[in-house]
Amino acid sequence: MISSIKINHFTILLLSVSLLACRKDASPVKEETEVLKADPASVAKGLYLVNEGNMNMNKASLDYLDFRAGIYRRNIYGQVNPEVVKGLGDVANDIAIYGSKLYVVVNVSNKVEVMDVKTGRRISQIDILNCRYITFHKGKAYVSAYLGQVGDPGAPQGIVAQIDTASLQEEKRIEVGRQPEEMAIVGDKLYVANSGGYSPNNYERTVAVLDLNSFQLIKKIDVAVNLHHIKADRYGDLYVTSRGDYYDIPSKLFVIDTRTDLVKKTFDFGVSNLAIDEDNAYYYSTEFSYLSGKNTITYGILNVKDEAVTGRSFITDGTDGKIMIPYGIAVNPYTKEVFVTDAKDYVSPGTLYCFDAAGRKKYAVTTGDIPAHFAFVY
Repeated sequence: MISSIKINHFTILLLSVSLLACRKDASPVKEETEVLKADPASVAKGLYLVNEGNMNMNKASLDYLDFRAGIYRRNIYGQVNPEVVKGLGDVANDIAIYGSKLYVVVNVSNKVEVMDVKTGRRISQIDILNCRYITFHKGKAYVSAYLGQVGDPGAPQGIVAQIDTASLQEEKRIEVGRQPEEMAIVGDKLYVANSGGYSPNNYERTVAVLDLNSFQLIKKIDVAVNLHHIKADRYGDLYVTSRGDYYDIPSKLFVIDTRTDLVKKTFDFGVSNLAIDEDNAYYYSTEFSYLSGKNTITYGILNVKDEAVTGRSFITDGTDGKIMIPYGIAVNPYTKEVFVTDAKDYVSPGTLYCFDAAGRKKYAVTTGDIPAHFAFVY
């Protein structure tokens, strides 16, 4: 996965491209708009989509899809914040909304950008070295961070930082493991997927568990190597993805029961990313193997209540054959529309697809480079 800044089969290509195509122009990229079908009665106002952009190119960008007006706006950050010289920054790795604020985690720029959710206007910047993902609980933001330099196998233990969402100041931090990735909160416990991705011969394999009341590490749950995404369902379970080692250890999906903090089930197939809505987990897999030199791409739906594969894809009209590299996924909880992004070749604009509840394409729109992470506006 490119955003992970892991040592993988795309790294050499992207570093070569970045040396040739690094953005030297300090002027902001102009906003562009595209008209889609309006839905004035939409419960969700719209969604933000953050495009990662390639490493060392300062091409992270922010788009907004207005459901009610039927307008897709590209590059809104630069338009609203022209005084920010390098734009949104270098590799946007996560996005989330909490209260009236929009947060974007910009990995290689070592910052969390905080904006007004209505306008995209910059409010503040929180500096955190090699930050990765963000989540929220009781007025606090929690940010995972690798620390250390990108790709450094000698990087220190990664941390989770606690930030007050009123003052936007970091209050405390705690070590959780090497190269921590996504987080999920169940009750008053924070679960952190550790990857150890900078040391392929010695990957991490644990989920760290924090008590948010005391902000202390309670335990670590042994799961599998090279963990990445972690999502909570409404039954107290967590779905955790393992990327394997791209050689002999295959990618798998694991279910953790948060009542016991034990792995209760293993699915013997890879999941690159998933979005859970009610009883359904919509997922895709782009499983790469160095042995075959190929990506195996699949789409599916899991029933999280029964913890069973449904045998169905959420794309039913053949559009999946047009998607080169699925890279982001989200579900509108009201319409059950599924949004999937295509990163294509990682160096040119991607595509956002919208599928209705029956799996048929409603529309597709051009995005920025490497479209990846979503935040719905209500």
